[in-house]
Amino acid sequence: MSGGDMLDFEIRPNSAPVSAVERAALLANPGFGQVFTDHMVTIRYADGKGWYDPRVEARAPIPMDPASAVLHYAQEIFEGLKAYRTADGSVTMFRPEANAARFVESARRMAMPELPAELFVESLHRLVEIDREWIPEAADASLYLRPFMFASEVFLGVRPAKEYLYCVIASPAGAYFAGGVKPVTVWVSPDYTRAAPGGTGAAKCGGNYAASLSAQAEAIEADCDQVVFLDAVERRYVEELGGMNVFFVYDDGTVVTPPLNGTILPGITRDALLSLATAAGHQVVERPISFAEWQADAESGRLREVFACGTAAVITPIGRVRFPGGEFVIGGGEAGRSTTALRERLVAIQRGEAPDPQGWVRRIL
Repeated sequence: MSGGDMLDFEIRPNSAPVSAVERAALLANPGFGQVFTDHMVTIRYADGKGWYDPRVEARAPIPMDPASAVLHYAQEIFEGLKAYRTADGSVTMFRPEANAARFVESARRMAMPELPAELFVESLHRLVEIDREWIPEAADASLYLRPFMFASEVFLGVRPAKEYLYCVIASPAGAYFAGGVKPVTVWVSPDYTRAAPGGTGAAKCGGNYAASLSAQAEAIEADCDQVVFLDAVERRYVEELGGMNVFFVYDDGTVVTPPLNGTILPGITRDALLSLATAAGHQVVERPISFAEWQADAESGRLREVFACGTAAVITPIGRVRFPGGEFVIGGGEAGRSTTALRERLVAIQRGEAPDPQGWVRRIL
């Protein structure tokens, strides 16, 4: 595939799909990332040939040679987004073009082929279309979509692979917060960093998440829900959580978030919240914020709210911060008014329950 050409997908329906009765039982309480639909998308790439053989087929294990490049040199990227069932029965996605653009940027950083945006979006559409019955109808539920690509060439040698496999799988997801949205406690890691200048922090690659797991284990040991990383150079400035961006809300209504500097993932939800907060009348500032400033402003009461954001949880209020030698509370440990309002506004747009002046919602069925 080159230029503006669009590939024709071969549709191979699953010959043994999950029964309607079993599917209904699974959708009653799907959790997150534990239940999967009947089908998946695959598209292959080879140097000199480009993208080829696009399929929608039964979800199944992927045959893999022990010498497949991804297993040794970690050329792998992924995305995450959701399909929603709206009140009128239609199905929508939220800003899939933004995910497509980030997928291209991740591929570029990892020396992988760039999947055209229109093919990325079409692959999502095809999978949602064939597995439409897997979209939960419950409030706050959705169909989570996981596009990913990895080096499939069989070789041992440190160079970009010449063959790749792109896939999309889907997983029905229930409400992220089963008992309602509640503030979380976070751990500020003293020893681990997520990314360094010139590294892969801005790419959505598996290695970044693997590197965060020891820090997350440290957070759990400290009875915290998530880890917060500081910058790798000075170990001073707040960057992001293990899988979410972070925002600070001050007593004058100012909303502050760390700037994208190559070490922070450019979140789709983050970008949307910059627009929504501005539209709500907040002064929005992207600037470095040190951990010392975070603590001092929380203790003085100047800092009223802090929240994390990402595709899975949308917005998560942060109520308590722990670090070696102490802890502090933000806004009495409760979810703040601005945090709640921004979350409600964003979710309403995503689900077609509020106007969408930015044109973020794409109706696909």
